[in-house]
Amino acid sequence: MITKGQKINDRYEIIKSIGEGGMANVYLGHDTILDRNVAIKILRGDLANDEKFVRRFQREALSASSLAHPNIVEMYDVGEDDGTYYIIMEYVEGKTLKQLLKKRGTLTLSEAIDIMSQLTDGMAHAHDSYIIHRDLKPQNIMIKDDGQIKITDFGIAMALNSTQLTQTNSVMGSVHYLPPEQASGKGCTIKSDIYSMGIIFYELLSGSLPFRGDNAVEIALKHMREPLPSLREDNPSIPQSIENIIKKATAKNPKNRYDSARSMHEDLLTALNDERMDEAPYEYKYPENDGDNKKNKKTEKEIDKEEDAKLESIGEDTASKVYNDLELLEDKKSNRLVIILGIIFGVVLLSVIIFLFAWSGALPGLHQNKSSVTVPECENLKVSSCEKKLQKLGFVVKSKVELIADDNIDKNRVVKTEPASGRSVKKGSKITIYKSSGPISYELEDYKDKNAIEIKTLLETKYGLKVTIEKKDASEDDSKKEEDTIIGQSLEPGSKVKTGDQLILYTPDIYDKFPDMAGEGWSLSDVESFCSEYGLVLEKIEQETTAYTEGRVISQSRTAGTKIVKGTTLRVTVAIKPKAKPTPTPEPESNNEENKEEEKTE
Repeated sequence: MITKGQKINDRYEIIKSIGEGGMANVYLGHDTILDRNVAIKILRGDLANDEKFVRRFQREALSASSLAHPNIVEMYDVGEDDGTYYIIMEYVEGKTLKQLLKKRGTLTLSEAIDIMSQLTDGMAHAHDSYIIHRDLKPQNIMIKDDGQIKITDFGIAMALNSTQLTQTNSVMGSVHYLPPEQASGKGCTIKSDIYSMGIIFYELLSGSLPFRGDNAVEIALKHMREPLPSLREDNPSIPQSIENIIKKATAKNPKNRYDSARSMHEDLLTALNDERMDEAPYEYKYPENDGDNKKNKKTEKEIDKEEDAKLESIGEDTASKVYNDLELLEDKKSNRLVIILGIIFGVVLLSVIIFLFAWSGALPGLHQNKSSVTVPECENLKVSSCEKKLQKLGFVVKSKVELIADDNIDKNRVVKTEPASGRSVKKGSKITIYKSSGPISYELEDYKDKNAIEIKTLLETKYGLKVTIEKKDASEDDSKKEEDTIIGQSLEPGSKVKTGDQLILYTPDIYDKFPDMAGEGWSLSDVESFCSEYGLVLEKIEQETTAYTEGRVISQSRTAGTKIVKGTTLRVTVAIKPKAKPTPTPEPESNNEENKEEEKTE
C-alpha cells in the first residue's frame, strides 16, 4: 500500500495519487535529491509478481530512457525497492488526449493536424532508435496547456507485448487501436504503430472510434475484416488529402501503409497545400485481406492445367504450321545478316552527310534540332497548374519546388520560374518553380474570442511565428469563457510581424471550485492533498463525535461551489473519538467499618 509521505528508494517522496490503470498506479512525487517533481509509476497486480515480465519491463524501460525528444516523456530512473517496481518519469502538467476528447467531442482540423504532426515526429524518433511503442492510444498521450503533446508508457507497452495480458480494462483500452497483424498474433513492426496513429487521427476528427463491439474479440475481428468507415461521408468539409492519410495509415495490409512514421509526418505537413486539395482517393496497391488474396491468387496446379488446355486447343494443324514457320525462318537467317549490315552502313552514311551540311550552313536551321519556346507566365498560379502549363509546352519541371518569401503572393502560390517567364529557351529545358512561403511581413489581426490552440497552429505553420499560450487573470465577463478562448495578445492588432517573431496569446485563468467535502466523505488526508495542490492554508478544528468516522470532515469554511483562490485559508472541522470519562474511585473499606462502629455507639 503506497501512502502519502512514503519514500521510494529513500529518494522519491509520494505527494498524492494522480491516476490508476490496469498495469500501474501513477503518483505525483518529489525527487528529494534534485529537488523537482516527478511522476512515479508503480507496477501493480500480477505484473509485479511475474518475474519474466519484470525483467523485460526493466530492460525495455531502460532502453526507452535513451530517447530524447520534445514529444516523448523523459524517463529518469527505473528500479525496485523492497518488491515495489517503479519508473520515475518527467511530470507533465496537463490532461490526456482521451480526457480532451471527452470534453471537446471533436477537434478542429488544424488542431488534429498539429497533434498528429507532433505524434508522428516523436514516433519517427523512437523508430529511428529501433523502439516500437506497441500500445499507442489517446490514454498514453498527454497534452499540455500550450498544445504540446507528450507520448508516455514506452517501457510498459513494450514489456506487455511479451506477456499474456488478461486484465479486461487493459485489453479493451488497447483493442480499439490494435493493428490487424497484432490482433492475429503475427507480431509488431513500426507499421503497427502507424496503424494505431491512423485510428487516433480518425478519432480526433470524428469524435468516435471506427470499430465498436461488446467485447475485445469482436472489436479485434472488425479491425481484421471490416473496412474503415469514410470520414468524408459524414463530413464532406474534410479534404480528400486528410482522408487519404488516414486510409493509408490504417490499411489492413502493412504493405499498403506508410513505410515510416517520418513519411506520414511529411505527408501531414503538406496536407492542406492548395495542390493537394483535390487529389484522387488513395488506392491500395496490394490486396487488403486474405479473402482478396485467395480470390486473386491461382495455385500452381491451376496454372499448369490452364497451360495444358491451351496447348491442346492449338491442334495438330496449328502445331504443324508453327513448325513450318520455324523452318522458313532458319532458311532466311543467312540472308538477314547481309540486310542488317547494309542498313547500319546506310544510317551511318546519312548521319555524316546531314552533319556536314548542317555545319556548313547548307541546311539553314537544321542545327537547331530543338525549337525555341517562350517560358509562360505562372505567377500566382497553383504549383500543379504551373507544372501542367510548362509540361504542355515540352519543358521538364524539376521535382524540387523552391521556397521564397513574398509580400504580394499568397503562400504556396507560384512566385516565379527559373528561367523566368517571357524568356525564349529550347524545348526540353529544365524549369525550376519557386513558390511563396508567405509574406515577408504582415499585420496581426485581433484574435480575441478565438480558439488559442487553433490560432497558435495557424500562426506557426503559415507565418512561422513563435507563439506561446499563457494564463491571465480574467475579468468577470472573460471568466465565463472557455479555457482555450483568447482574451488578449502581447502585440496589438495591426502590428507588423515577420517569420521568427514572438507572440503571446492570453487565455482566462479560470479558477476551480471548492467541492462538498463533508457530503462527499472526504478524510483529513484528502483535504491536506487538496490544499497542497491549490496552495491553500489549512486550519484544522477537531470535534469529538461518534456520528462520524474518526478523521472524517464534518464541515468546511468555504462553501461548496465557490471559486478557489490561491493563498486563502480553509478551515475544516474533523471528527475525533470522544475522550473516555474517568471511572469513579471506590471508598476504602476501613473507613466504612469505622463509620459502622460510630453508628453503633450512637
